[in-house]
Amino acid sequence: MVRALDRSGAFSRRQALPGQNRAWLRRREDWLMEDELFDLLAARRGHFRLESGHHGDLWLDLELLCFHPAKVKRLAHELAERMAKFRIEMVCGPLVEGALVGLLVAAELGVEFSYSEPHSSANSSGLYPVRYRLPVPLRSKVGGKRVAIVNDVINAGSAVRGTVLDLTSCGANPVAIGALLILGDSIRSFAAANNLNVESIAAAPNVLWEPAVCPLCAANRPLDN
Repeated sequence: MVRALDRSGAFSRRQALPGQNRAWLRRREDWLMEDELFDLLAARRGHFRLESGHHGDLWLDLELLCFHPAKVKRLAHELAERMAKFRIEMVCGPLVEGALVGLLVAAELGVEFSYSEPHSSANSSGLYPVRYRLPVPLRSKVGGKRVAIVNDVINAGSAVRGTVLDLTSCGANPVAIGALLILGDSIRSFAAANNLNVESIAAAPNVLWEPAVCPLCAANRPLDN
């Protein structure tokens, strides 16, 4: 279910309306879980350069996401239930917060876990300059396995894209992408092009721009930290 954001960066909360039908009642539990997730996210509006190299007007301080582990564990349990149908043999989570969520999902599914690490590229001025690689001791462990890439929040999908590419180079069989929150449509387009399933607890619209066409740059607004 897609959740809107207001201009302050806050996520909208659902309100019960008189005469809601049974479909709404069936969705109530999911909505409550989405509210719990959004309460964990610290959002800011401004002008930001993302890891992917894109510019955007939304920033999430994801370091705060796991500040309440019990709440994240409940969300990871729900995400694991939604991904169980993909017959996953291993979960791979990109460092940092993605690996924390991925480890919880792997534990819920009772499968193996691996992680990928970011490495800066010489092409630091272009899009997707950061590469993700599995550590050397893990690279021989993933071959032939059905792997789900699990992240905390996916926007442009730099970490997930890089992890999928490296898993494939190691002989793994990536089959699904999972996240607590998906922003925008970028990762769904990538998943469709690579025959990957996608699951999330929640989704919200979001717009990204390449630097050359960023309206905030055109308005001479400086980048925020």
